[in-house]
Amino acid sequence: MLEVSDVRSCSNNKCYICLYKNVFLNEIDMTKFGDIINAEVPVLIDFYANWENENYEFSEELRKVAAALGDKAKVIKIDIEKNEVLAEALRIKGNPTYVIYKDGEMKWRQVGEQDASSLITLMQEYL
Repeated sequence: MLEVSDVRSCSNNKCYICLYKNVFLNEIDMTKFGDIINAEVPVLIDFYANWENENYEFSEELRKVAAALGDKAKVIKIDIEKNEVLAEALRIKGNPTYVIYKDGEMKWRQVGEQDASSLITLMQEYL
């Protein structure tokens, strides 16, 4: 399982998982990734890169998704620049790339921004 040192919270950087249970993953290995996608609940992952040196905070759309789904699902962000081996293995090319996993299996994948309503609807299919 993930150790506290492996993640930082979304906005305040003081807690392991914030109110909305959204998590930024720093450098992880394939074993930890396997633990994440084999969760008992569906997992929405936002693979992102900060190519334009923006302050890439947990987007408002993902906050809405996490808040709407609560403990029924996980919403996670993975920086592909810090996880190049993982990004290459998964053939992540676009920024952002959203992927839904359920029981370790990829169920849905889309490149480009998505609105909260669409993501919530998609995630509810796998609850």
